[in-house]
Amino acid sequence: MPQHLIKLCVGAEKVEDLATWQEARFGTSPAEHVTRMWPKRAEEVLDGGSLYWVFKGAVLARQKIIGLEERMGEDGIARCAIVLDRKIIRTEALPRRPFQGWRYLSPEDAPKDLPAGRTREEPLPRELLSALSELGLR
Repeated sequence: MPQHLIKLCVGAEKVEDLATWQEARFGTSPAEHVTRMWPKRAEEVLDGGSLYWVFKGAVLARQKIIGLEERMGEDGIARCAIVLDRKIIRTEALPRRPFQGWRYLSPEDAPKDLPAGRTREEPLPRELLSALSELGLR
């Protein structure tokens, strides 16, 4: 069974910001997100997993993970590059509290993809997201 990852999309207000940044940075090549930690469940992540992106308190998109590669930082420390398919798939909005780094996201907890042809779903208002989080409803 595939294992997904979830990550805050820092510096992006909306899905279009991520798409624009990746296009400018990677052109037509696969996108990468370099992180300090290597997933211990790498085999499961590579078995059809996706990286789900959190924008302003809600998951709104995902990208299929197509590889994990080592990258050496300027400080000489090995890091993990999460290699992503360039296609960004929009998902139903799923409220999510802030966290550091990436986390595992089980398939049963992952939001569904938006129906074909639907390019966006407005996230819940920030106040409602906060209230749901405080109630433990994400």
